[in-house]
Amino acid sequence: MSSSACLSPYVNLPQVQWRLKTEELVACHPLKRDEIVEVVLQSWKDIFVSKLGNFSIGKELFPKPQIMGFFLHELIPLEFQARCPGVWRGDKTGDDKDLVYIPDPKYSVEIKTSSHASQIFGNRSYAQETGGSKKSKSGYYLAVNFAKFGATNALPAVSRIRFGWLDHADWMGQKAASGQQAHLDAAVQASKLILLYSK
Repeated sequence: MSSSACLSPYVNLPQVQWRLKTEELVACHPLKRDEIVEVVLQSWKDIFVSKLGNFSIGKELFPKPQIMGFFLHELIPLEFQARCPGVWRGDKTGDDKDLVYIPDPKYSVEIKTSSHASQIFGNRSYAQETGGSKKSKSGYYLAVNFAKFGATNALPAVSRIRFGWLDHADWMGQKAASGQQAHLDAAVQASKLILLYSK
């Protein structure tokens, strides 16, 4: 389904009512808040008990944030699928969201991770209308922020988990023609993503 075919639940709502609408959308989602937090934190923990060859992440290997984000992006759907087989699965095609709710795809979820303290980002296409063959950029989003590896031996942690609904129109592309990133303004982040966990 293209983003244009998906009517925003915020249509005709003044901004002061966005937060209440987001709370309603999150409350009716099949995933519960505590479960989301548990799965994200477990997935993060699993990264550090995994090995690549004879080497452990956080001991001999210290991946860049993009790689840590990739691991989270892959592990979160796998964990939901393991807990509820036949209900949740990861994406299989370009039309799928990152976490697919098999009984009703409207509850499927895009996952965004970032080592930024508070923001999440999409590529430039998130700020553009979606073609008919691509997945919608509107819908439920799980946003996870985490710390980078630092100079100390302390393992980085997940710092923030948010869940809510974003429309493709919420994403703003970089003004420079060469810019490849899209971001959200502060008002959207505050009213359309509900904070589930903060460290």
